[in-house]
Amino acid sequence: MRIVVLHGPNLNALGTREPAVYGRTTLAEIDAMLAREASAHGVDVSCEQHQGEGEIVSAIHRAAAEGAQGIVINPGAYTHYSYAIADALRCVTIPAVEVHLSNIHAREEFRNRSVTASACVGIVAGFGAESYSVGLQALMTYLKRK
Repeated sequence: MRIVVLHGPNLNALGTREPAVYGRTTLAEIDAMLAREASAHGVDVSCEQHQGEGEIVSAIHRAAAEGAQGIVINPGAYTHYSYAIADALRCVTIPAVEVHLSNIHAREEFRNRSVTASACVGIVAGFGAESYSVGLQALMTYLKRK
């Protein structure tokens, strides 16, 4: 089984970017954690970070075309307004789980809405770096049940 993890804009700055909101864990540490967890379950995980909306759309299509069984995605700020990413997630036939480090529903009003979540099988938010771990575990469980 292969799962693709897609990190959106500015997530490359984790560890130093607003640590009170996003924590001190770096993106490299998150990717390493996911690789360890996936490997323990016999799952191959590949992680990518993209700044641009079009890059994320292309990565979603590429994941499906290259045989990935699922996607874990943190669209970053695109969560709140990218209908293109939502449409790309709907275009592919593989399930996605949306993850967020912070609880987007407890933050500024504009962050309370996710336009991408409705294209996903589930959403995990508010647990810091553990959101990714929970999202990966949930997706693996979902895929095994299908």
